[in-house]
Amino acid sequence: MQKAIILAITLATLASCSKHNDMSIEKPGTATGAKKATPINAAAERTIRFSSINWTVRNESGTSGPDDNYWSNSTNNVWVDANGYLHMKIRKDAATGRWYCAEVISQQSFGYGSYIWKIEGRVDQLDKNIVFGLFNYKAGDDGHHEVDIEFARWGNNAWPNYNYTVYPATGDPDSNAHHEFELALNGTYSMYKFYRTSTSVSFRGFHGHVEDNNNSFFPWTTPAGFPVSTLALPVHMNLWLYKHLPPSNGQEVELIIHEFIYQPL
Repeated sequence: MQKAIILAITLATLASCSKHNDMSIEKPGTATGAKKATPINAAAERTIRFSSINWTVRNESGTSGPDDNYWSNSTNNVWVDANGYLHMKIRKDAATGRWYCAEVISQQSFGYGSYIWKIEGRVDQLDKNIVFGLFNYKAGDDGHHEVDIEFARWGNNAWPNYNYTVYPATGDPDSNAHHEFELALNGTYSMYKFYRTSTSVSFRGFHGHVEDNNNSFFPWTTPAGFPVSTLALPVHMNLWLYKHLPPSNGQEVELIIHEFIYQPL
C-alpha cells in the first residue's frame, strides 16, 4: 500500500471548467444538489461518538456524489482513537483498486453561533484532487441552506486552495456568495471558524490555536441582504476526490480531527 500523507487536524469546530468568481460560481464537485447524498445503506449504518456528539458515518452500496465517489464507513476509513480524536481517510482498496472516501454527519442540528475547527497539519498542501469540507447542509434541498469551508484546488494547481461558500435559503443556487484565497500556513497549527446569524455568515482563519486577531487571516462576510439560511442544520465533514480522480501523487490521505466546538449565540 502506498505511503499515506498524514494531515493531523485538530477541530475546536462542494463540475465546471470555468473558474470561480467572488459572488457566483458553479462549483466543481459541489456539496449540494444530486451530487450530495445521505447514506443509503441503512443496514450497515454506523454511529460514532466524537466531541460529545453522535455522528453517522456515511456508507454507500455504490457510487454517489459529490462526483460519483465510493464512500465507506469501514473502520479503515473512519475511526475514533484512544485520545478521542477522529480519523478520516481516503484509502485505496488493494483487492478492487477502488478509492474510498469518508464523511461524517452530526445526528443533531445546530443554529446561530460559532462553528470552530482547530487543525494540526498542512491542509494548504493537499493534492489537487483532494477536497476536504467542513460545512452545514440541509439534505433534500439542493443548492440551499449550506455554509462551506473547503480546502480544494478542484483539480487545478493554478487555482486557489481555500474556499468559503454560502448558498441562499431560497432562489437560484447560482446566486451563492463565494470567496476564495491562496492559503499558505506558517506552521502546523491553524484554526477555522464561521459564525452564523439570522442576517449573515462570517468566516475567518487563524494561525495557531488561539482566537487572536493578530494571527487571523482571510476574514470575509456575506454581502448585506444576502438570504442566508435561518434553519438549524447538521454539521458535515468530508474528505473526497474531485471528479472521482485518484490523488495525482497516488498517495492515500488521512486527517486527524481532534475536536468540534459549537458555541451558540
